[in-house]
Amino acid sequence: MGRVFVVCKPEVGSRNAEHLPNLNPETLNPTLNLDPVSDNSNGESLPSEGRLAGIDFGTVRIGVAISDPSQTIATPLEVLNRRTLELDRQYFVNLVQAEQLVGFVVGLPVHMSGDASAKSKQAVEFGQWLSEVTSLPVDYIDERYTTSIAREMLNQTNLSGKKRKAMLDKLAAQVILTAYLGQ
Repeated sequence: MGRVFVVCKPEVGSRNAEHLPNLNPETLNPTLNLDPVSDNSNGESLPSEGRLAGIDFGTVRIGVAISDPSQTIATPLEVLNRRTLELDRQYFVNLVQAEQLVGFVVGLPVHMSGDASAKSKQAVEFGQWLSEVTSLPVDYIDERYTTSIAREMLNQTNLSGKKRKAMLDKLAAQVILTAYLGQ
């Protein structure tokens, strides 16, 4: 059975993702129907060693972060500006080969109540598609607050607004992957 983790917003004024609390799946709304999430798309769980990619799913942009082979550290990689399904497929197939990935962690955007949203259903469908085109397992994590955490981290830098915006999605993917690796 797959796992869904919850990202909780850190205390006001915290400076980085090190302040993420231990995440508890029991804080999800019990009525949240995650049946598509319960089983990874190809029936495999994520390997405990090897590089994973964290995905901040969006219909226009996808933030990507990767872990080290020991799955200890997550690093923001890039933002994919989506154009066509075929170009997305080529990107992810090439990413798997170039980074020697063993699986994906897709952020699952749910409502503050924990209920599934239209975006969470799209993210699950995307994860299933991703597993099909790459033949790698996919797991999901509740991504509430990840963009807020990433935005807060970027606001504490000296980057211009344009550069912060360009980094937001890949930093959110890093927060997603960091939370997942912390479990």
